[in-house]
Amino acid sequence: MPIRDEAASHLAIPDSVFELAREHFAAAGRTLRNVRRDFHEWHRGRPRYALWGIDVDLPAVRQLVEDAARLLDDVLLDDYRRQPHVTLALCGFPSRQPAHPDDFGPAALERQLDALQRIAGAPFRLEIGGLASFTSAPFLSVRDVEGGIGRLRHALCGPRTEPGGPYTPHVTVGLYGNEWPTEALLERFNTSTREVVHCTATKLSLMYYATSDIGG
Repeated sequence: MPIRDEAASHLAIPDSVFELAREHFAAAGRTLRNVRRDFHEWHRGRPRYALWGIDVDLPAVRQLVEDAARLLDDVLLDDYRRQPHVTLALCGFPSRQPAHPDDFGPAALERQLDALQRIAGAPFRLEIGGLASFTSAPFLSVRDVEGGIGRLRHALCGPRTEPGGPYTPHVTVGLYGNEWPTEALLERFNTSTREVVHCTATKLSLMYYATSDIGG
């Protein structure tokens, strides 16, 4: 859907979230080990999971992701295939007749669409670059330079906070395949490229991924 201009600097995601992510990663000591298997106990046969995101599958961004993945090739789970995107809000498992708390039904979708229509604004700029990490996955930082991410996220989620810490806009590079020392990885991050890609977000997309594949 198109995005109509609206002042939203007070809703911008602060750059401090990336420093907090770095501190948390360093304090963890070791990464989390991801396992390639079908987590049926989580999805219970529901084939897709929905999220709102910004598509940043651009040649320059793909190159940054590929460079970072090459730097970390020996510590990542094989065959991560998701296209570069910035997740704004997790929705749940699409369902015409929701039966579980994590189902995402027509009424929830309509509420979110109404909220987005009320604040829809102009395209906004993003800055993508700078290798960082959660304990489960390395990522490229995404700076909310014009407040567009914060504005859209506020419409979708309101004041809701994330269970694992503050919302941190990012592009996932891959998933860790084992428990690795975070100190050694931080040293690698310091040798990574400082290149930044400037791009413009022109639309918001409702995206889906297959629940049976952790990296697909």
